[in-house]
Amino acid sequence: MLNSDLDIRLEPRIKELYQLHKERSANIDWSYHEFIPWDKAMSFKRVPWDESQVTLPEGVIVAIETALLTEVNLPWYTSHLDYTFKNSMDVINDFVRTWTAEEDQHSNLLETYLLVTRNVNPTRLHELR
Repeated sequence: MLNSDLDIRLEPRIKELYQLHKERSANIDWSYHEFIPWDKAMSFKRVPWDESQVTLPEGVIVAIETALLTEVNLPWYTSHLDYTFKNSMDVINDFVRTWTAEEDQHSNLLETYLLVTRNVNPTRLHELR
């Protein structure tokens, strides 16, 4: 995408919105490890996974898995966005990198939560990925 494909008059507003996003996210503790119930973690070698360990409703698990599978494609999304906006405003490219980092954190949280809580068969989750 060329700079001429975007109305350059939008750049100040895009910069303003991006700065606002960065300021708001700076005030949020992104330490996802605080949300994981680590006390439930067990070795899958020592205690093999069993369907009886699942505690979440099937619909919730399907929703989390679907979100996780979307996150798995993050490298391709990022590559496509980089290519699409390669000659665009710097703020657009900065946002793509910020977005990528945030989505990667979501992916890590979702997968870790499912595994630690044993709400998913780890072999099946690996195959889905």
